[in-house]
Parts: sequence; structure tokens; C-alpha cells
Amino acid sequence: MNIPWEIIAPLIILQLILMVVALVSCIREEETNGPKWAWLLVIIFVNIFGPILYFVLGRKP
Repeated sequence: MNIPWEIIAPLIILQLILMVVALVSCIREEETNGPKWAWLLVIIFVNIFGPILYFVLGRKP
């Protein structure tokens, strides 16, 4: 079975960049909607959707 790396590699890179940016943002925020430790777990363990959920729901305006 041959894995099409030209399709998968950009998705992996996008996931890593999104996760790092969300983690840095979460750590720097004073307050979040909900406990900060829970958002960190969501960002790390829920692939692509975890960081997106944090940016949409986790940050306080």
C-alpha cells in the first residue's frame, strides 16, 4: 500500500502549526471560557478540530 504523502504531509504540517499557535495562545491568555487545563487537553488530543474549537469557543472576547 502506497501512502500519498503529497496529500497527507500538508495536512500534518497544518495540524502541527494550528496546534502550536493554539497552545501558545491558550497559555498566554489570562482567562478562558472554562478551565485552561481542559482547553489544553482538547487542543492536544482532538486533532484539527481541537485548536479550531479553542479559537471559536475557548477564548474570551
